[in-house]
Amino acid sequence: MLVGLGVSAACAVAALVAAAGTAAMAFPGRPEPWPVHLMRRAAATAAWAAAAVYCLGFFAVLASESAFNDGANSVPAPACLDGFDPATIQGLTHHRSSYLPLRFDCVRDDGSVYASDSAYVWMNWSSAFLALSAALLAIGAGYATEFRARKAAATP
Repeated sequence: MLVGLGVSAACAVAALVAAAGTAAMAFPGRPEPWPVHLMRRAAATAAWAAAAVYCLGFFAVLASESAFNDGANSVPAPACLDGFDPATIQGLTHHRSSYLPLRFDCVRDDGSVYASDSAYVWMNWSSAFLALSAALLAIGAGYATEFRARKAAATP
């Protein structure tokens, strides 16, 4: 669990460094062509932020999975028991976990399912949105570079 927090923190620090590089584009002396550099730096910021959020969720699922069947009172998974009222956990048989998308679901004997933690929803959506933003910004930077090169070649 400590490794997961460390990896997530390293990604968060990298996102902050990339964000500082993006903010530096507002100051005089910025590199030219500045829109391309701005998009590349913003893409790096979004990619590192997506990695930070995903790592946080990945290691949370991993910790829940490793707590299962690990000592006394670990079956069913403690993530399915902790913080839930007895009516919710009644009839609990097993759990299902997934790393893509992030989830740790608890399954009852009647087939109904409840999520062990609602935080996985925002982690999934945040990491997906940030990764998509990074991809679109990187594509936009490539398109801007190509457009600039074509414009320069067309101008005599």
